[in-house]
Parts: sequence; structure tokens; C-alpha cells
Amino acid sequence: MLIEVLQAKIHNVRITQTELNYTGSITMDMDLVDEAGMIPNQKVLIVNNNNGERFETYIIEGERGTGIIGLNGAAARKGQVGDELIIMSFAQLENERAKAYKPKNIFPDRNNKII
Repeated sequence: MLIEVLQAKIHNVRITQTELNYTGSITMDMDLVDEAGMIPNQKVLIVNNNNGERFETYIIEGERGTGIIGLNGAAARKGQVGDELIIMSFAQLENERAKAYKPKNIFPDRNNKII
């Protein structure tokens, strides 16, 4: 049996841009994506700490070192520039492996840069 567990979590990144007229997704600085062990096009769960919104979308590759966190398309309605987000990815593991799995937790600075 497969159990869905938290794979990684990026804590308290800030939205740097929103783009309503886009096909959808979250643009993320690839430094953050790599540090968390996530990949472009991976489904993620987003929590907006400022307004309580929770939504799923997928990662698009953002320029390295920029700290970009951009909500695109319909997701742009879920937050404003400056809002703090938690970005989570999940994995499906066999029950015994899931019990021992330790997710990766990333705590970037206030500019969305890896500390």
C-alpha cells in the first residue's frame, strides 16, 4: 500500500509578483526548488499565511538567485505581493518506508534566498 507523505516544505517565502493573464502555476527561483528537492512541473500545495487560502498548482522554473515567487493565472487571485506562503510537495511511499521518511524543511530569508 502507498501512503502519501510530506516530501518537502519551504517556509514563509514571500510573493514577489502576480500575473493574472498567464496559463497558471507558481514561478519559483530554481535555487529554492533544488534545495527542497522539488522539480519543475511538480504538483505543490500552497498555503497563504496572510489570508488562509490553500490551493494546488505546479512549479514553473524561475530565474536562479532572484528570489522570485510568482503566482500566475487563477492562482494570482489567491495572494498579493508580500504575502507569506508555505509551499509543500508530497511523495507516495510504501507504508514501512513512509514511517521512517523525514521531509526536507527549508527556511529562506526575507528575500526568498537560501540561508
